[in-house]
Amino acid sequence: MRETKKCIIVDDEPAAHYVLANYIKQNPQLELVFQGYNGIEAMNFLRENTVDLMFLDINMPEISGMELLKILPTHPKTILTTAYSEFALESYDYGVIDYLLKPIYFPRFLKAIDRFFATENVKKAEEATINSVSVKVDGYFIEIELEQLLFAQSFGNYVKLNTTKRNYLASITTTEFEKCLPEKNFMRIHKSYIVALDKIEATEKDFVVIKNERIPIGITYKRELTDRLKKLEL
Repeated sequence: MRETKKCIIVDDEPAAHYVLANYIKQNPQLELVFQGYNGIEAMNFLRENTVDLMFLDINMPEISGMELLKILPTHPKTILTTAYSEFALESYDYGVIDYLLKPIYFPRFLKAIDRFFATENVKKAEEATINSVSVKVDGYFIEIELEQLLFAQSFGNYVKLNTTKRNYLASITTTEFEKCLPEKNFMRIHKSYIVALDKIEATEKDFVVIKNERIPIGITYKRELTDRLKKLEL
């Protein structure tokens, strides 16, 4: 059974939302967590949330889908949905994994989803060999050993990295840093905190404890954290 992946729809056409939401509902491997009708809504959501897959329309008012991909410093894996084909070649410069022409038929949708999960399998293989991450601290790139990382705390466009040796203030956003970490070992438990799951020493109602530090748990992350910790105990 494939792991469930969070996805969003960004499209200014209600009819497109209806079709895509229905297709997603028929795939238990996908969970629809947000529906936006323009690029601004998508940007605001992605600043505070991490998702795995974005279904993105190209022709939207104010900010087009292609402009949104250019603006975002990092973005989820993306499947473009559009009635026009002229942007197909350019789209692959932004890591787009597929390009669905409207009207979108279910068999073609399923093919795109299979392609997405194929890229996820490659990602998992790469994660298996990740032992450290490179971050910029005081103008220089350094390697942080993942085994030493306890938790990360957001400081605007910086992240405070708490390790077993010392703390670092890295020039990277929390969302960008989260994408560098193996999902099986680390989890965002609050909009401002990412923790190493195996470093959690105790859990309270609204906090986890790591090296005597009480780290808050966001209400939207509680259920997933509980499930993840139960799996670690098995």
